[in-house]
Amino acid sequence: MKKYMVVENFKPGMMEKNYEVYNAKGRQFPEGLYYLNSWVNSEKNVCFQLMESNDESLFQEWFAKWEEFVEFELYPID
Repeated sequence: MKKYMVVENFKPGMMEKNYEVYNAKGRQFPEGLYYLNSWVNSEKNVCFQLMESNDESLFQEWFAKWEEFVEFELYPID
């Protein structure tokens, strides 16, 4: 499986709302997208998530569920 770093930049004032949805519904990953670990810097309103998948297109499906709260950056890890 290929690993990826996802950088989540929370939109202004949306970090708390994002976590309300997360606590109610979980991460909402599509089948085939796997979470490994994450780190949050609440001072900078950013979250880093190490993930893996064999299908990079699954990230766009997942991003669409959270685009109200977050701007995403996706970095494949070689």
